[in-house]
Amino acid sequence: MNDVLAALIVALTGLPALGIAAWSSRDGSRHARGLGLRWALIALSLFLGAIGLYLAAGNRMATYGVAIALVVAVNALGVALVLHLRRAPAGTGR
Repeated sequence: MNDVLAALIVALTGLPALGIAAWSSRDGSRHARGLGLRWALIALSLFLGAIGLYLAAGNRMATYGVAIALVVAVNALGVALVLHLRRAPAGTGR
């Protein structure tokens, strides 16, 4: 039961990231689309991590492996997001 709850919580945390992806890419510029893509990839990694946690239910080592992979993926995408934000075009106010 706890394994299913953990997978559900991780999946629910991906929903705001998906909403931010849709909201941030509404501008249509290349920079906005890149920003939305990175948020969508964060949401996708959270959804895949939730599926992995659900499938690893009962196996402690598999659960640790999925959790570590999820932390690495989300943090790597977070760094990519920050680097993308730093490359904002001049004069956009971003």
